[in-house]
Amino acid sequence: MMRRLLAAAALVAASAAQAQSVAITIDDGPNTDNTPRMSAKERNQALLDALAKHRVQAALFVTSGFGANTQQGLPLLRAWSKAGHAIGNHTVTHPDLEKVPLADYQRQVMECDRLISTQPGYQKWLRFTYLREGNTPEKIDGMRKFLREHDYRNAHVSLDTSDWRLNEKLEQVLKKDPNADVSAIRTAYLAHIKQRALAYRELSQQLQGRDISQVMLLHHNLINALWLDDALTQFEQMGWKIISPAQAFADPVYKLEPVRKAAGQSLLLSLGRTLGLGLMPGGERLVDDGDYEIAELAKKGL
Repeated sequence: MMRRLLAAAALVAASAAQAQSVAITIDDGPNTDNTPRMSAKERNQALLDALAKHRVQAALFVTSGFGANTQQGLPLLRAWSKAGHAIGNHTVTHPDLEKVPLADYQRQVMECDRLISTQPGYQKWLRFTYLREGNTPEKIDGMRKFLREHDYRNAHVSLDTSDWRLNEKLEQVLKKDPNADVSAIRTAYLAHIKQRALAYRELSQQLQGRDISQVMLLHHNLINALWLDDALTQFEQMGWKIISPAQAFADPVYKLEPVRKAAGQSLLLSLGRTLGLGLMPGGERLVDDGDYEIAELAKKGL
């Protein structure tokens, strides 16, 4: 009996030690554009408050031309550093590497670096815009060489979301009616994050035979300012452990450099395509930019 109890306890402990983990990363911040219901400062603080409430250390990937390089936006960036979050690079104007010269893209990375390197929490992490690493061997190889020369790491995403698409819908509804009931959009947002999380977890098990430390992509926008707290609570209720981006990037999967046959994809989808694998059953929702959720909201008149 004692042996069986010890064995059961060992299994429980092993399961807890291997609980699925996820790191939170926020792109395109600090964004100082006007939105309904919240000022830029209020949105920024709401994101920081949600992270603090759940004791989460996140990473902000700065697109400096969205506000961080202005008198209004620099204090918002500093607030992330002061709160202990990692600060990464997301260029100046968010160009598409497939549409601009390689040298121009590299100049934007270095210009953003000059700003963020002044901040506590600065990390030499580059989040490629649109998750596109180039559409020619010259650009792909050129950026990999550039990152090595400047001691930067590719800040891969494994758990991609289309929060930006739902945010567009949210702002559209609130611009028409600032007092509109947007609870259906909140429900869709949380369901979308959960669906993506579970699907990418399944994909990691198929490709790696294990649960990897997931790195989730969200954006510095209104929808997350309103409901990031709820999303973090949902992960906790799912039994997921929220870790820091530095802890997640220590997973060896993030050292892999797949040949990206499809641009703008999570690392896991890129690995699958490199291996010649198609989408798993239901996997089309990983690449639909939130079309499913938008269609469901349309049925509700939104």
